[in-house]
Amino acid sequence: MDNILNTAKTWLTDFFDADTKKEVQDLIDNNTEELKDRFYKNMEFGTGGMRGVMGAGTNRINKYTLGKSTQGLSNYLNEVYKGEELKVVIAFDCRHNSDTLAKTVAEVFSANGIKVFLFSELRTTPELSFAVRHLNCHAGIVLTASHNPPEYNGYKVYWTDGGQIVPPQDGKIVAEINSLSFEDINFKANPDLIELIDKEVDEAFISESVARGSFSAKGKDDFKIVFTSLHGTSITAIPEVLKRAGYKNVTIIEEQAKPDGNFPTVKSPNPEEPEALSMAIKKATEIGADMVVGTDPDSDRLGIAVRNLDGEMEILNGNQTMVLMTKFLLEKAKQEGFKGNEFVASTIVSTPMMEAMSNAYGVEYKTALTGFKWIGKMIKDFPNQNFIGGGEESFGFMVGDFVRDKDAVTSTLLACEIAANAKANGSSFYKDLIDCYVDYGFYKEKLISLTKKGMQGAEEIKQMMIDFKENPVLSIDGSKVIIVDDYNTSTSKNLNTGEVSTINIPKSNVLIYTTEDGTKMAARPSGTEPKIKFYFSINTSLDTASAFKEVNAKLEAKVARILSELKLN
Repeated sequence: MDNILNTAKTWLTDFFDADTKKEVQDLIDNNTEELKDRFYKNMEFGTGGMRGVMGAGTNRINKYTLGKSTQGLSNYLNEVYKGEELKVVIAFDCRHNSDTLAKTVAEVFSANGIKVFLFSELRTTPELSFAVRHLNCHAGIVLTASHNPPEYNGYKVYWTDGGQIVPPQDGKIVAEINSLSFEDINFKANPDLIELIDKEVDEAFISESVARGSFSAKGKDDFKIVFTSLHGTSITAIPEVLKRAGYKNVTIIEEQAKPDGNFPTVKSPNPEEPEALSMAIKKATEIGADMVVGTDPDSDRLGIAVRNLDGEMEILNGNQTMVLMTKFLLEKAKQEGFKGNEFVASTIVSTPMMEAMSNAYGVEYKTALTGFKWIGKMIKDFPNQNFIGGGEESFGFMVGDFVRDKDAVTSTLLACEIAANAKANGSSFYKDLIDCYVDYGFYKEKLISLTKKGMQGAEEIKQMMIDFKENPVLSIDGSKVIIVDDYNTSTSKNLNTGEVSTINIPKSNVLIYTTEDGTKMAARPSGTEPKIKFYFSINTSLDTASAFKEVNAKLEAKVARILSELKLN
């Protein structure tokens, strides 16, 4: 506790503003537990950058923690690109303080002689990724905490390719940040180096989204869409993209259309959570809509609901949406003629169906760690290959490579194109998905996420991972575990033969068990939230579409047994 108190007292010097000093002093005097949580560690970069609760302290998002990160990034840019006219672009979302924090970040960059393009109002994360290359910038920043609760904010860093920072840049930037003290931050802005941007970049991004997401789908006049931005940024882009692509029957949930960092109509602004789409689904049922689309606050994730075989609106998970989008893009690429250099990509905790489908098309499948920065890195690392598309289970997808992060704007249009086309051909999005199960195997996934907040929660998550390594799972639902992949040690062990092979992707704190019947279970602490996540994938064959309901019920029962066996239900 002495170390924590001493660290906190360094925030009482004259370098820090009066409000910050008052907040810290109040914690010292009145709230020891809160003081501990705010100062027991420094805010860290995770899979999606730096994300956390706002407030004073080293373990909080504030002008000083973001200022220090920006100072470190400025130092690194000035060192790596000596003599160049450095440029960065900054965007921010609807969250509390996002606009003021973005202004602070811009001021620190400008104080270090770096030209800043700052969006005048909130914009989507995919537009920020696009803007990095469109404006020939060296880096980009977006102030967002994605789908986290209202008290959170965050800071994501993008590099010259428009993708998030990856090795070796990330480690070098973090080292530079960690070498600094807060007093090293230069807050003395140079207003001449800060330029506000908006419509000219909007126009380029929206035009490109329409071009990449449109495939001359039939039946647009008949296709009814209900769209919700869940109080986030996508209201600035998706309605216009759908309009330009020819969709006239778009109903916007007005109660959720106004950007609002309190997210007043939902428990969580996360389209992964069924409750988030409840208002839109109710409207879709009332008006007989074909599809519901909802996006998270920074518009990189999309959730969709479509009519199932009984005509009811059903929310699809990220794996299901990803599979059908990828299938559609693969089919289009096949019709145009494969060149032999194409690839699709997904992550180690996403559905194995992606690989099965890619193999069926004879297209290379690449797998990455969780986080779209790794898929963006693939595009950079293999410039002679053509990225068709790909995604991850957590409701993210990327259409081609013009954006280098998950992109709910273009993906929303693609989903609508698939569904409208299917309906015009006497099918549906849901029926087309079932056809994929017939062709490539019926894969069903389930995610269980446990929240463990604070210092104690972090220790609990750490111990859970240790327990899984020291007391490994030996069987799942009666099927023997035959392979254990430990991404922390980069080893894959075959329990039948004892053979150990090397996993050739970067290390990460992930364990994956695979059983004889193809069941997979992954355990992974989140890099951006106080959570530990368990991912399950099971599969069987589906001989005919007419057997879907019966086989689906069997798979549902198997999932329920597994969760009960592992005490996760």
